[in-house]
Amino acid sequence: MSDIKKDHSIGEGTGAVAGAITGAAVGSAGGPAGTVIGAIVGGAVGAKAGDSVAEAINPTDYDRHFESTFREAPYYAANREWTDYQPAYRYGYDTYGQYRGQRFEDVEPQLERDWEATRAQSRLGWSEAKGAVRDGWHHIERALPGDADNDGR
Repeated sequence: MSDIKKDHSIGEGTGAVAGAITGAAVGSAGGPAGTVIGAIVGGAVGAKAGDSVAEAINPTDYDRHFESTFREAPYYAANREWTDYQPAYRYGYDTYGQYRGQRFEDVEPQLERDWEATRAQSRLGWSEAKGAVRDGWHHIERALPGDADNDGR
């Protein structure tokens, strides 16, 4: 598989997971059937959004960028490692396509609610992870001119 195809597959896969989690959470108001339907629909929408983000920002390059710079971020804590921050940056990448066109601040409450389910092995609580998620989100916005809160950060 070529690197480009692999990166698009990663983008689709991570978008599908983020969409499925959110869809299941929203659909759960309708009971068990709503949870299942929400997860399916959310997964399909997330896969499409993830693919479009992967076209603009290669997920492998995105990870490399943040892995080489996370220690310089103002939110970095010396007792934390890349394995703590990587899921937060990935979460920013995964959810950006799902919420594209909206401001980070407007969707932050939903992102915070879903963080526990998506944080993997990260030791970061939302208050520690939020800066990395936001940086990941804005990194993509800068690469996609015309998006909602593209303000040059």
